[in-house]
Order: sequence, then structure tokens, then C-alpha cells
Amino acid sequence: MLLFSTILDIEKSLTKDSFIKLVLEWNQGSPHESNVIKGIKWNGEHNIRYGNEKLWIDIEEYRNKNIIAVRFEKIEEDGAVWDTDYVMNFQDMKMSIRLDRSYLEEALTIDPKFSTPHFITLLIERGYVKKDGLLEVLKKPVSINNDNIQMLADIINGETTYRLPIVYISKTYYDDNPVNVGLLASKLKGTAHVLVQDSNCTNNKLKILCNEKNEYYGAIGIYFPRQAMGRRRYLYRRTTGIDNHLLEKVVQVVIQYSNSQMIETLYTWQGVNNALLRDRLFCQKEERAQVEEERRKAFYELLQLKGNLDKTQEKMQQKAIKDAKAEADKILDSFEGDMLKLQEQVEQLSRANDALTSENYGLRSKINAVDRVPVIFLGDEEEFYAEEIKEMILDALEEALKAATPKTRRYDVLHDILEKNAYKRIRDEREKTIKNMFKDYKTLSGIMRQELKDIGFEITDDGKHYRLTYYGDDRYKTTIAKTGSDWREGKNIAATILKNMM
Repeated sequence: MLLFSTILDIEKSLTKDSFIKLVLEWNQGSPHESNVIKGIKWNGEHNIRYGNEKLWIDIEEYRNKNIIAVRFEKIEEDGAVWDTDYVMNFQDMKMSIRLDRSYLEEALTIDPKFSTPHFITLLIERGYVKKDGLLEVLKKPVSINNDNIQMLADIINGETTYRLPIVYISKTYYDDNPVNVGLLASKLKGTAHVLVQDSNCTNNKLKILCNEKNEYYGAIGIYFPRQAMGRRRYLYRRTTGIDNHLLEKVVQVVIQYSNSQMIETLYTWQGVNNALLRDRLFCQKEERAQVEEERRKAFYELLQLKGNLDKTQEKMQQKAIKDAKAEADKILDSFEGDMLKLQEQVEQLSRANDALTSENYGLRSKINAVDRVPVIFLGDEEEFYAEEIKEMILDALEEALKAATPKTRRYDVLHDILEKNAYKRIRDEREKTIKNMFKDYKTLSGIMRQELKDIGFEITDDGKHYRLTYYGDDRYKTTIAKTGSDWREGKNIAATILKNMM
């Protein structure tokens, strides 16, 4: 199960030796004692293995393509296998970083504690990661203010491109961050840039620069390098304060995008090892053919000259043939050894294929467990309460059904959907509550305050008025006078709430 994958552009200051040293430093400095391989003493070799069958690190150099591939593998007590791969292409100065775990059903969702590998932090701290356009690849957020707001506007307008996705976090109505931006940037290091609005005072300027396409008041936008992916927008609700759920959702979307990118075979551990083996087998075939040709020549010459050779010369000739045969046998033995290794790799690929088959089976089981096919898919809006969005859709379908002619295809389809979806008419209940609450409104009593809070309203004092905000979302708010002026006041308030919020 692929958990994480990214490719970084690397500065030329990273040499082969410094790369290997950094990998070993990463392992030896791990805060998890069970991950540290004991007794590592590197002597400059580019092809070496440390550890045992349960915990090992292997370094392989592929000179033909100027690549060094590293795999760290750990086998847990429960049999789960963790593989971390670092493949550095020194010809293109790009590095692939991948984290894989043998399939377990719980691996289908990203652990909320997930963060990209610490090795990326080491690369960033040593200055080995190249800039991505105008942006440094960092493990901390970039502040957006009046000085660099044009850069953000260009991103929103699609007038500039980057290799990595860009996460833009706008300030809330109260000029706070909707999520822990430092934690988010740390979790996404090496996979996305995190840009944070310095102050919501720049909202108006940004609206003008990008024709009001920007996120604001706590909304988060994810802008992908590929235009076809467009962008994703997530809204913030003030009642939740720092929204950990929102943070985890952003992390999951970015990591899933990163993992979905296709990479070339030589940017994987298995691909590099297969290429190495193919090259060795090809060379050995050439050497074997050459030795056998020399043996044939020697034997032919012996037959031609045997009649003219004395005993000493004959012995020398036989020795030469014997030596040639020994050399050929040596090459053949090596050839057979590599063939066994190739067979071993085929078995490894077969096991990997079995794991993927198991993973697919698990995914199919989850899908098959759902006994109904969704007609439509949810967008980015989150529900304020259970089944809110579903009920809104069914409300609209019921209204459409009233306008449809019975015994027509449209009527039958709409009626069928309403029948099969346990339509509860929640809005009718809320409408009744709101109308009763504001009937003959005079002032906001303690009982009314509690009733409003129970159905999702946040109440704040606003001078001569109260401000009502629906589920802390500043898009849905209204004001009510602290003292009702006449009998129509409450009726108008109820109508506004029902129209704009329900």
C-alpha cells in the first residue's frame, strides 16, 4: 500500500557521498529506537547492505544511469512490512521519496498523525532542495502580505505554475488562522507550499487582483499544478475554533494527489534493481560468448597442430584450454547466481502483486458493502448537522415532483428517489420552530437564546442589535433588534432566517 510518494528537484551540491551520509544519518538519528540499525560504519562504498532480515538498509549504485537507490525495510511483529525508498538520479538531479506498507485494511485511510518523512526535513535544512519557481520548498508557512500579494493573485488566476500544489489559508473574520498552519506546513513538507494570509485587511486588494476568486474569512484553497485538477476549496466554521478536522482533510487531499502522480521506473527501488540485473546479465552473456569462442579456437588449433607438437608443447596447449574452461565455468556460475537473483526478484514482484490484489479486494469489499449506487456526489460544502445536505436535495426534488406531470418519466424517477431515501422533512420541523420562536417578538429572552443555540446559531452583541451567525459561518448571518418595533418584526426575522439559512 503506497502511503507517500513525491519527487523533488535537488541542488547540484548534493553529491553521491553526501547523499549516502545523509541517509545513514537519517537512520542513526531516528527517535524510534526500533528503527535504528546497529553497527553501521560506512567506509565510502556505494554498494553495501546493513542490518538483518527483519531490519535492513540497502544501497545500490546504478552507474550506467548515474543513480543511487536506497531501501530501508522493517518487518513488524505482526508481519507488516514497511519500506522507505530514496532514489537519487544524479543525471537529472531529482530524488524520488516513497513510503510503502504491506496491505492492511486500516491503511486505506491516512492516519491523522501522518507526516511526510523526516528525511525531507534534513534535505531542506541542508539546502539541498531547489526552489519551486519563486517559492522555497519549506517546512514552514509563507506569509502573504501587500509585498507579495501579486504572487498569490497570479496563482489564483492560473497565470503561473509550480511543481508542487499550493495551499492558501485565508484569515478568519476575527483575523485568526482557521487551522494550525505550522503543523500543516510540517505535515506537507516536500509535497505542497503552504501560504498564509498575514491579515484579512488584504481581502479587498486581493479580490480586485483576482476578480473575487480568492478564498477569504478562513476558507482554504488548494491549487494544483495540473490545470485539469482545478482547485479545491474548503470553508471554515467559526464555532469549531482551530479546526483539526479541516487540517486533516487538506493533508489527505494533498497526499492523495502526490501519490497519484505517475513516476518513471528508474525512480523506484525495484526498477533500479531490475535494470542493474538486466545489465549484468547482458554483460555476462557477452563474456560467456567470448570465452566460448576462445575455447573453440583453442580446440581447433590443437587439432590442427597436434601432429606437430612435442609433449611439452601439448601439455602447454592443454593447460591453456583447461584455464579457458575454468574461466568459462566461473562466468557460468556467476550467470547462474544472477539468474537465481532474477528469480528471487520475480518472486518479490509476485508477492507485491498479491498484496495489490488483496488491497483491491479490500477496496471492492468496501464498495460492495454499499447496497445502493449514489446518484450524485457531495461537493466541498460540509454538513452543519446530520443529513442536512441530503434533506436539502430531497426538499428540492419534492418541489420538482409537485410541478411534474404524473405518469411521466420525470415524475416516476423523482418519486422513486424520494421513496427510497427516507425523506424526514427536517426543514419543516425547523421552520415551525423558527416561526413559533419569533411570533410576537419583543426581545431575545434566555429561553430563545438557548433554542437558537440548539439549532446552530451563534449570538453576539452588536450595539443596538444582536448578530445571529448560522453554525459560525459568516456567509449566513443576520441582525435582529434588541427590542421589537411592531408585530411584523418577528415575522420578517423568521422569513429572513428561513430564506437565507434553511
